This record gives sequence, structure tokens and C-alpha cells, in this order.
Amino acid sequence: MSEVDGRTERARAQREERRAQILDAALHVFASKGYHAASITDLVDAAGVARGTFYLYFESKNDVFVALLDELLATFRGSVKGVDLSDGAAPVDAQLVATLVRILDAAASSRSLATILFRQAVGLDAEIDGRLSAFEGALHFYVKAALDRGVAAGLLLAHDSDVVATCIYGSIRQIIYRYVVVEGDGGIASERLARALVEHHLRGVLADRGHAPT
Repeated sequence: MSEVDGRTERARAQREERRAQILDAALHVFASKGYHAASITDLVDAAGVARGTFYLYFESKNDVFVALLDELLATFRGSVKGVDLSDGAAPVDAQLVATLVRILDAAASSRSLATILFRQAVGLDAEIDGRLSAFEGALHFYVKAALDRGVAAGLLLAHDSDVVATCIYGSIRQIIYRYVVVEGDGGIASERLARALVEHHLRGVLADRGHAPT
């Protein structure tokens, strides 16, 4: 590597490090003060940078918030895997549990971000709402596709998969809110939560399904 290339690489690494420094500071400020109460001054003071330096990386407080939101949504997307129905694949319920465990663990490992997402992000502006809607639509599509494949393979009863997928997505969202955002100081039992959710949605709560109350 030439001296010029080396300087260029060092400068790029420094820019990335400074941007990450600002984002990390903003995460803590938003989590502690809330989006609306936080100011640019709060962000630059927490990051230990000059206001001019801040504007080299972000145009506004909203720009920082969107970057943090995109980081969390990308983590969630990376946690979702398609259902494998090929010979030798793990049972569908085990695959669904594994996917839910990854989602819950991702939320727990980014609890401050999850708190921002579930308590502050909705309704801030059209750009943020659009990102959230796209993410929720993608997760809903994943769940619906998994249900449809299960029905086609004879593993699940026929049902209105769109409605059922909406119920499952709502359950995932509420579990993250309660067990990660509200009660997650000491960590979460992601395996237990995932198994309980899958068991409920696949098998219901009746002890004897042949003798349902009339």
C-alpha cells in the first residue's frame, strides 16, 4: 500500500470512528431524554465533538435518529430466516422458535434502540413512519409465507393466513415491548418466550381441542 493510500485509509477509518462515536452518544441521549427533549447541543456534548463536526456527518437530529433506526431494523432483518421444508430440515416449529429467539436476542442486545423504536419512533415524521411500515410489512410477509408453506405441505390447517400473520406479528411486537423494553434490565429468557409464542399460535390453549366449549 502506498503512503497516499495509507493516509486515505486512516482518514476513512477515523471518519467511521467519529460517526460511530456520535451515534453511540445519541443513542444514550435519546434513550434517557427522549427524542423530542433531546437537542443538538445534548448530542454534541455527549459525543464530545464540536457542533461543526456533528454537521459533517449528520444534517439534523432527525438524521441521527434515522441512522439509529436503520441500524436496528437491519439487525432485525438479519435475524429472519426463511422456513426450510426440504428433506432433513428441522421441524417447522423448531425453525420458527429459532427465528424468534434471534429476533428477541437482537432486541435485547440493542435494548436502548428497541426502547426508542417502540416508545418514540412511531409518528415522528413521514420518513421514519415509512421505514417502520416497510419493516413491519416485510416481517408480516415472512410470517404469512411461512404459514402458507405450512398449509401447502399439510403441516398446518387451512386458515386466513393474512389475519393469523397479523396476530403473530402483534404478539412478537408486544413480547419485545414487555419483556425487553419494560422488564429487560436483567436480560430475557428468549428461548422460553419464543417457545411459548410458537406453541400458542400453532396449538392454542385448549387442553382438549375435541371438546371446545359451545
